[in-house]
Amino acid sequence: MAEIKSHEFEGFLQRSVSAYRIFIIYGPDRGLVSERAGHIAAKTGVALDDPFSLVKLDIADLQKNPGRLQDEAGAIGLFGGEKLLWVRGAANEKYLVEALDQLSKTPLDGAFIIVEGGDLKKGSLLRKLAESTRSIVAIPCYSDDARALNGLIDSELASEGLRITPAARQALTALIGGDRIASRNEIKKLALYCRGLEMIEEHHVTEIIGDASAISVDDAVDAVLSGNVGNLLHSMQKIAASKTAVFLVLQACLKQFQLLDTMRAEMDEKRAQPAQIMQTHGRHLHFRRKPIVAQALRAWSAEAISRETNRLQSAILQTRRRQSIEDSIALQTLLATTIQSGRKASS
Repeated sequence: MAEIKSHEFEGFLQRSVSAYRIFIIYGPDRGLVSERAGHIAAKTGVALDDPFSLVKLDIADLQKNPGRLQDEAGAIGLFGGEKLLWVRGAANEKYLVEALDQLSKTPLDGAFIIVEGGDLKKGSLLRKLAESTRSIVAIPCYSDDARALNGLIDSELASEGLRITPAARQALTALIGGDRIASRNEIKKLALYCRGLEMIEEHHVTEIIGDASAISVDDAVDAVLSGNVGNLLHSMQKIAASKTAVFLVLQACLKQFQLLDTMRAEMDEKRAQPAQIMQTHGRHLHFRRKPIVAQALRAWSAEAISRETNRLQSAILQTRRRQSIEDSIALQTLLATTIQSGRKASS
């Protein structure tokens, strides 16, 4: 078993990556998954601009031809040399797990395999394989903590010769962090906005990143829970303008419904009122959001919450499999959930 934790990744990349051939990178932070996959790909030494050396596969490609991964791994390149098989959008597909299990038992002298997965739950087939097989590296990617965010801020601003005040740093870290690529893009945008200055002040952060924050994502989720289509579309416009990944809204909405599921189950079991449940499970919520969540808790039944959770999970899986239209899938799903919320609130 080789699992690389977040604080170990840089050291692993510099010292140990060459000892492995199969890498499974997964987690809720899709930007970080993609970024780390790119770092590992660069370390393999395979020519990433050569279509004969780099084979990119979407999980849908393997669904049509489950044996393709093994065929590609065993095939000799047209001009010789090693090749990289890069699989994106993996969830928990049995045929992928079986193929990787077989490949892990034989020497892969001519190929590297990188698999980008989603938020795999503990005990899921793909994660279980990654964590229990010595020849496979498991690299979980969770949202950046304060230390990682500050490191990202420092590295990006240092490259532009910029410094940042403590107040501005605090404001910036409060507005980013859900997705590594989205966070990096926001910091780059701030650096461009402040080019020519020596010091970034707090007002610079609020001027350029105010609408790109997690607050905008919360606004979108609140619009979904309230059944307010107009507010949802307005929030989504702000999120799109800030280049924040729309996927983050879908993911945040799923987490909110998972919390509702837990709260509703306890509410039904104890025959309690929403206000009582909110005292325990809703303590971490911003005070502005508590009435919205409490209203949703009253409006949605346990069965309805479960159905909507399944629909959101299915939509997230579809965005991974069909990345070219993920924004459309996300928006259609969010609109459908918002309409359901509106109907339940008025019934």
